[in-house]
Amino acid sequence: MTLDLTAASSTADPSTTLTADVVVVGGGAAGLAAAIALGRSRRSVVLVDAGEPRNAPAEGAHNVLGQEGISPLELLARGRAEAEAYGVRLVSGRVTGASGVVDSFTLEIDGAPVASTTQQVTARRVILATGLVDELPDVPGVAQAWGHTVLHCPYCHGWEVRDQRIAVLATSENALHQVMLFRQLSDDVTLFLHDALEPTEEQWEQLAALGVRVVTPRVERLVVDGTQVRAVEVEGGRSFPVDAVAVGPRFVARTELYEALGGEKTLSPFGEQIVADPRGATAVPGVWVAGNSGDLMAMVAAAAASGVMAGAAVNGDLAVADLARAVAERRAPFSAAMESEVALAVAGDRRHGL
Repeated sequence: MTLDLTAASSTADPSTTLTADVVVVGGGAAGLAAAIALGRSRRSVVLVDAGEPRNAPAEGAHNVLGQEGISPLELLARGRAEAEAYGVRLVSGRVTGASGVVDSFTLEIDGAPVASTTQQVTARRVILATGLVDELPDVPGVAQAWGHTVLHCPYCHGWEVRDQRIAVLATSENALHQVMLFRQLSDDVTLFLHDALEPTEEQWEQLAALGVRVVTPRVERLVVDGTQVRAVEVEGGRSFPVDAVAVGPRFVARTELYEALGGEKTLSPFGEQIVADPRGATAVPGVWVAGNSGDLMAMVAAAAASGVMAGAAVNGDLAVADLARAVAERRAPFSAAMESEVALAVAGDRRHGL
């Protein structure tokens, strides 16, 4: 699902070149939170968003304090309005190139809705809130019901399937962890081994202790009615009625821009990500990361928190740089700042001809 960004009042003319203190790439919870934090510190900010939020298929966002169950698109719409209120410039489009160094970054944008145009944004700092892509198991029916009755996170959507018949589709060694968490939500949990390794003797004992059924034949497909899973079919034709299926996607952060700026993506047991310090600073000077591109497991609230943290860190970094520049200008023997200071001391208001 694509978020319609064309109605934003401050969306820039795609033929222009914009200059800002900070450019934020990505308009999800992390990117918007970072932009708002910077806007509230009176920094000039350009936020570029392609309008493809990861959680768009979901009916509601959960564990968002004070906004429980809010539509993901409604949450973003509110965030965009808040960002604009603090002077953030919203640009609809996809960043296709990035170059430069600290204090002089340039991003190339394929504009939307005029797809044939390109604009540039130049900025002193960059925050990448580009999110990730869920690489789903290649099983018919999974993608169709993804975000509805095919889910991953028990904290994001587990409550909504409590006490239902839950299947766990095993594609890695992490499946047993999922089984344990979803078993907390329902007494009726079935593990389909599918592509996973045969459980160890200890794991078989754990599954038995939890009362979890185990189906060993490979899964052929999910039987789906609209977005509602009805059953899991395995090799041999046997069908198991279920109400929800938990899967373990591979999480692939969007790292193309980071790599274009000289960074390197990092492999983890769950996928690929950008490594950063607790405040989002990466190994590339002047480049920060926020949200799922730096934390594969971050839920909406955690992504927003990381955005605020990155925004504050960038503002602090810019403040230090601004102070150093001001001191250097004051020390320069014939600087404009020194000339103004001397004129004020000698002539007072008469320097203006008064």
